[in-house]
Amino acid sequence: MQISDSIRKSLEASWREGIPANIMLVVLDYYLVPFALFLGATPVEIGFLVAIPHLLGSLSQLIAVQVVKKMGSRLRCLVEGSKIQAAFLIPVASLALIPFPGRILALIVMTSIFRILANLIGTAWGSLVSEYLQPTQRGRYLGWRAQVAGIAGVGGLCFAGILLYYAEKYFLALGFFVLFIGIAGCRFFSCYLFQQMADRPMEDKPGSHFTFLQFIRGFRRSNYVRYVLYVASITFATQLASPYFSVYMLKDLQFSYLTYMSVHMSAVITGFISFPIWGSHADHVGNARVLKTVSVLIPVIPFLWLVSKNPFYLIGVESFSGFVWGGFTLSAANYIFDAVTPAKRVRCLGYFNFINGSAVFLGAALGGFLAERLPPIFGFPLLTLFLLSGSLRFAAHFFLSGHFQEVRKGVRPASNADLFFSVLGIRPLIGRNREWNILSFMKKPYS
Repeated sequence: MQISDSIRKSLEASWREGIPANIMLVVLDYYLVPFALFLGATPVEIGFLVAIPHLLGSLSQLIAVQVVKKMGSRLRCLVEGSKIQAAFLIPVASLALIPFPGRILALIVMTSIFRILANLIGTAWGSLVSEYLQPTQRGRYLGWRAQVAGIAGVGGLCFAGILLYYAEKYFLALGFFVLFIGIAGCRFFSCYLFQQMADRPMEDKPGSHFTFLQFIRGFRRSNYVRYVLYVASITFATQLASPYFSVYMLKDLQFSYLTYMSVHMSAVITGFISFPIWGSHADHVGNARVLKTVSVLIPVIPFLWLVSKNPFYLIGVESFSGFVWGGFTLSAANYIFDAVTPAKRVRCLGYFNFINGSAVFLGAALGGFLAERLPPIFGFPLLTLFLLSGSLRFAAHFFLSGHFQEVRKGVRPASNADLFFSVLGIRPLIGRNREWNILSFMKKPYS
């Protein structure tokens, strides 16, 4: 693709920033719940730890446009927001070494502030970076960037698992302290890389101002609003169980941190391998087709957890999970960039994140309530929760996936089966899948 030097440098800075950012996010995603368990959190408190920060983070999206305007630019929002995020990770780390009765509450409060900033940063970043690329280039670039970041995430996940495994034998509190101080350093470094990106003025056109209520009232006529509610329904059903896979492994199955790391690492690895493959296909067949294909498979994941407790089996399940969620995560974001004009992008991203974050809150809170009240299956109430989550994921796909359509013109028609087998490389739709080569990240998708 032909791009200017300024855009090239910005794309370079963007993918480099993804490396420390993903290390931070992977550690938080997979070790925040174990950290809370170490501090003595109950399943209900785990639910609050996941639910409340996402609710407050989603509420912040209602003022995302005003925040960006107040800051003066999207780039300044990225830089200043990431500085504050990094600073807040330091007192989170200190909770491991300073025992006091309100540690869980303090963790929830500080995680909430972190999530609020993360959502504002994510909205500003997505809006800005999407303007660097043409619609047919986004899937490939963002998939490649996610692959590079994913490789770094695997490194972070391995380091965290090994650190806690050995720290558990001596002084686990110090292990968690070192871990969170480390990811604070990662965030400070990503702030430095943000400063190397080029800013662009936000477009402000007539028709780009509309309230949240006006947005929701467009359900019947707006393809985008129907899409947002579809994603939110998948998110709600998923978050009903998602925080409790970690609880199930560490408390019910008594896995070591090393085994716990190995199970989750399989998902991260297949995710970063599959990102550019899904991205290349999305550029050809459209993001809607990718979403509808993977949302058939997403409900299967929690059912597979009922089959066996064997760690090697669960590694296989999580490998499948990483592959499937790689397609969903990538195309869910890209669809927004296709469906919304630049002038409306910050506002529409904010409303999307608000609704989706509310779904996270409702799912995680309900899951925390049900976790200790459901009858057990195969000896564990959490397995009943996984069964319920899978059933609701099927319902979300069945009732809502047909109500939104592809918005990009000129995409190639393909069935769910055609796309799935093409991604696996069995019946390619777009030629040989070079991206299945784990070293494909070494070749940048721009010049």
